[in-house]
Amino acid sequence: MKTRARVVLIAMFVLAAAVCRAQDATQADPETDAAQAQNTTKPPSEFPSDNLPDAGQAPTTPPPQTAQVATQPSPQSSIDNSIDASEGDEDLQTHTAVPWNQYRGRHFTIRFGAGLLYEADAYAQNQQSKEQFSLLPEGKLRDFRFLIGGSFPDLKRITWSAGIMYDAPTSSWLIRQTGVMIALPEIWGHIFIGRGKEGFSLNKVMTGYDGWTMERSTMNDATIPILADGIKWLGYVPKLHILWNLGYYNDFLSKNQSFSTYSSQEVLRFAYLPILSDEHRSLLHLGINLRNGVPENEQIRFKSRPEVFPAPFFVDTGSMPASSTQMAGYEVYYRKGPWMFGSEYWFVHVTSPSESNPLFKGGDFAATWLITGETRPYDTAGGFFREIVPLRSVFKGGPGAWEVLLRYSQIDLDSHTIQGGQFGRITPGLNWYLSDSVRLEFEYGFGRLDRFNLKGDTQYFQTRVQLQL
Repeated sequence: MKTRARVVLIAMFVLAAAVCRAQDATQADPETDAAQAQNTTKPPSEFPSDNLPDAGQAPTTPPPQTAQVATQPSPQSSIDNSIDASEGDEDLQTHTAVPWNQYRGRHFTIRFGAGLLYEADAYAQNQQSKEQFSLLPEGKLRDFRFLIGGSFPDLKRITWSAGIMYDAPTSSWLIRQTGVMIALPEIWGHIFIGRGKEGFSLNKVMTGYDGWTMERSTMNDATIPILADGIKWLGYVPKLHILWNLGYYNDFLSKNQSFSTYSSQEVLRFAYLPILSDEHRSLLHLGINLRNGVPENEQIRFKSRPEVFPAPFFVDTGSMPASSTQMAGYEVYYRKGPWMFGSEYWFVHVTSPSESNPLFKGGDFAATWLITGETRPYDTAGGFFREIVPLRSVFKGGPGAWEVLLRYSQIDLDSHTIQGGQFGRITPGLNWYLSDSVRLEFEYGFGRLDRFNLKGDTQYFQTRVQLQL
C-alpha cells in the first residue's frame, strides 16, 4: 500500500513537470484568452483561494475583502474556472448578495447548507418481471444532508468543507464530502485531502443534486464507490485546454462503512477540451478514466437498482473472491447553448482466477434540452457540470427553467461463472427548476432485465422534489 502511494505521488510530480514544459512551449490561445478576459468581469469568489491567479501566472495580491459577499457566476456564464473544498456541492454555493446562511469574520468565514430529496415511484410489470421481483408503489425520503464550508482570510489558499448525510438504505448518518482544498497555481490546480469523490466518471464527480436524471446509470452505481478517503490532485491548464484528477485512497478511516468496498485504490481521470467558448456557449469534453483497486478482504460485489431508489437490486454478482479490479472507460460530452449530448462507458476486469477473471461493462448515452434557453455551466477546475440556475425564477414572476431529457443506460454483469444479470433502460424525463433552490423531476422509464433465465419488462413512473439551501 505504501509503495502504491509513493508511485501516485511521484506520478503527480512527473505530470506537473511535463505540463510545465508543454505550457512553456505553447503559444497563447486566442479563444481561451478571450474567455479568460470575459471571466475577469465575474465578481471575486467568496473563497480567497478562488481569487488566486490562473495556473502559470505569478501570484498577485488578492482583491481586498469587502463587507458584501460576492455572488456566484451569473446564470448567463457557461464556464466557471473556480473550485473550493465543497467541489460540486451546490448546497454551499452563494446565490444572493447578502446570504442569511453565511458568516464572514476577520479570521474565518463559514457557510451553512442543506439539501433534501423526496420521491414517489410506481411500476407496471409483465409476468416475467413479476416472477423476477415484486414491486409496489412507494414514497420515500431519498436524501437529507447538512453541509458547512468556509475559508480563512489569513490563509488565502485554503478552503474547507464538512458534511453529514442521512443514509436512507441503512437508516444511519454518514459523513460525506469533508476535507480541505489547497489552491496551488504553481502546479495548475488544487490538492484536496479528506473524504470526497474519487474522480472517476464526470457524472459521478457531480453532486447528485445537479444531474440531469434522478439517478446515475446502473453501471455507475454498481462499480464506483460514492465516497473515498485520500488525496486528490485536480489540475487544469487553460492554454492547453487539458484537465485531470489524480488520486490515491484507502480505508484507514472508512473501513466497514457502507460505501467502503476497497482497502485502497488509485484513480486517474484526464480530459481534453478542444472546444471551449463562453461566447458561443459551446464545449466539447473528451475524457478517459483509469482505476486500480484492491477489494476489502479480497471480496468484491457489484450490484445496482434499476435507477429507482426504493427498488431492490436488479443486477447483482454476489460476493466473489478478488485480489484486484481494473477499470477503464471514456467520457464524451458536447454542449451547445441549451443542448447537451453525452456518453460514458467503461469496463471492469476482476482478478479472480477461481471465477475465470470476469469482465463487466456498461454505461449510458444522454441528450438534454433546456427549453427556456439556459446553458448548463461547466467547471473547468473540476471537469464537471454545475447546477442549472433559471434565467427567470418562478418566485420572481418567471417560468423557471424547463429541461427535457432522454437517456439510455445499460449494464452487463454476466461473465464466465458470474451471472449477475443484464439490464437496459430508456428514460425520457422532464425537469422543472423553479429557482436555484427548488426543483421538480418527472421521469418515465422502460427497462428490460435478463436474469434468472427470464427477460422481464418493467415500466417506471417516478417523481421527485428537490430542495436546497
